[in-house]
Amino acid sequence: MMEPDAIRALLQTGLNEADVEVVGDGRHFQARIVTPDFEGIPLLRRHRMVYDLLQTHIDGDVLHAISMRTLTPAQAAAEQD
Repeated sequence: MMEPDAIRALLQTGLNEADVEVVGDGRHFQARIVTPDFEGIPLLRRHRMVYDLLQTHIDGDVLHAISMRTLTPAQAAAEQD
């Protein structure tokens, strides 16, 4: 079982200047991830970047499922307008 803070820490460590929000019940999570690392990167590749950071926990069945929104800082700013 994982805590949202543990997932947040893994993503913030693996992505530059990442603003990460994670909620979940210990096995199923939702994440909103904003980082300049996603600039110019297609959506599926962004998701692969996140899965690569979490793969050990997914393989160990500690993390069962995560849904995510992956945004660049500009996309995140546009959502707030």
